[in-house]
Amino acid sequence: MIPFAPPHIDQQIIDEVVDTLRSGWITTGPKTKKFEKLLTAYCGNQSTLCLNSATAGLEIMLRWFGVQEGDEVILPAYTYSATANVIMHCGAKPVFVDVGPDFNIDVAAVKSAITAKTKVIMPVDFAGFPCDYDALNALVALKETTDLFTPNTFEQTQLGRILILSDAAHSFGAMYKGKHTGALTDISVFSFHAVKNLTTAEGGAVALNLPAPFDNDALYAALCVKTLHGQNKDALAKTKPGNWRYDIVEPGYKMNMTDIMASIGLVELSRYDTTILPARKQIVEYYANAFATDEWAIIPPYKTNDLESSYHLFPLRIKGASEEQRDAIIAKIVAQQVSVNVHFIPVPMTGYYSGIGYSIGDYPRTYSLYQNEITLPVFVGLTREQTQTVVNAVRSAVMEVLYQNETAH
Repeated sequence: MIPFAPPHIDQQIIDEVVDTLRSGWITTGPKTKKFEKLLTAYCGNQSTLCLNSATAGLEIMLRWFGVQEGDEVILPAYTYSATANVIMHCGAKPVFVDVGPDFNIDVAAVKSAITAKTKVIMPVDFAGFPCDYDALNALVALKETTDLFTPNTFEQTQLGRILILSDAAHSFGAMYKGKHTGALTDISVFSFHAVKNLTTAEGGAVALNLPAPFDNDALYAALCVKTLHGQNKDALAKTKPGNWRYDIVEPGYKMNMTDIMASIGLVELSRYDTTILPARKQIVEYYANAFATDEWAIIPPYKTNDLESSYHLFPLRIKGASEEQRDAIIAKIVAQQVSVNVHFIPVPMTGYYSGIGYSIGDYPRTYSLYQNEITLPVFVGLTREQTQTVVNAVRSAVMEVLYQNETAH
């Protein structure tokens, strides 16, 4: 069976993890701090905080900004539930908007959805393809937008406008107009989950890039406290002789990354541009070229003059296929020992969110993309032979399901 997205674990990673285990530092320590600094250097943002998940990063930044009951946060209907769940955790209202043909948030729809209650916009870089950040950054800076903004906290007053909090879970390493994701807007949050391009098993990072008068380094220090129970000293600081005494300065959270996780990330980051991205790009380009002449195949965007994906996913669409036909195609692909997936069931379609009044009918573009989308395997170690096997399995399954009536006659 060709797997969908196995983690990229080799002897170099094993050796680095063993080194961490033998070092005596298995919780947050020197390797986590080193990983944070290298991430900042790679992305070109101001400061970076590593945490136990991207979800934790999104939630802590909403809470830092003071998002609460009565507030609204705009996000795309086409995303994973984590993007919406963190808004609910804060007591605020998720305001879903439709997406464009590239699966990413429709900036015109965002503009129409802004109200005096809007505190944050959360774009999602679907499949690793960056959103139009110039347009989003310009939108929140418009006088008509800032005139609507009603700050309720010091941080909101200091920013003076809607915060852009990018869900960049898929897009580490992607490029937008010569810059890496992480340095494209106010705050970006990466995921290092097991299936992501760069993994730390679980984990994530908050890339801080707020404009003046914010001090991103000072904010990093404050977030270290907030994400470790509100304790003003972490374990590393308390190792100094006589430095055991600490204080709890706020009722914080438990969100820190461990050195075991960071050690995996350090190895992956060291070879990200030389090994990981080129391998994933090669697979995506192979699929794109292979399906280019199939009239039923809709190739996902992955590179333009201004944007280049991180090649996290290959969301192939089957032109004209219904949701039921798509599911039948998947079943036939899997029967040929090829694992595929669907990204994602749009949040308004899921049981909880439809149960509280959201309807996928309000987001027609989102549904039109979802109903015929199949995500193909992309991972380091996928061979050319296996890639061709995937192509053959998809092609035969599509032909059997979509054209069975024609062939029957």
